[in-house]
Amino acid sequence: MGNDTDIDRAGLAKRFWEKKPLKKLSTQEWEALCDGCGKCCLNKLEDEDSGEVALTCVACRMLDDDTGLCSQYPIRHQFVPECIVLKPENLDSHAYWMPQTCAYRLLWEGKSLPNWHPLVTGDPESVHTAGVSVRGRTVSEFETPMEEWEDYIIEEPV
Repeated sequence: MGNDTDIDRAGLAKRFWEKKPLKKLSTQEWEALCDGCGKCCLNKLEDEDSGEVALTCVACRMLDDDTGLCSQYPIRHQFVPECIVLKPENLDSHAYWMPQTCAYRLLWEGKSLPNWHPLVTGDPESVHTAGVSVRGRTVSEFETPMEEWEDYIIEEPV
C-alpha cells in the first residue's frame, strides 16, 4: 500500500467480520474495519445534560482533508495525546460517540456493514464515492475558535 495512512485490507478472509466476534479479530482485521471516512477525527460536542453527541466539521489537526485519513496515524499520540485508541476492550465505553455509520459501532450494535463499506466493495474509494466521508468537507481546529464550533455541527449520517 502507498503511505502509512493507508488501510491494509490485503489477504483477509471474505466477510471475516460476520464470522468472528470483535474481540477475536486480529490487529489487521480490526484496523481493516475502519472505512476511512474520517468522521471519528472530527471534534464533537456533547450535551452535558442529555449526553447527546453532535459531530462538527471541525477536524483534528492531524486529519488530512484531502484523504480523509490521519496524516500521522502511527505516531498520532505524540501530537494528540487525547486521541482514543479504539480497541475491542474499550468499544463499550466509546461506541456511543462514534459516527452512526462507523463499522465498529454498527458491528457493536449487531448491525451489518453498509453496502458502500470498502470491505464489502473491495474499493477503498467507495466510502468517498458514497458521500459518507469528510474528505474535502472540514475546517481546521486551529482556524475555528472553540466557541464557534456549534456553528459547524453536521447532521448524521453524513
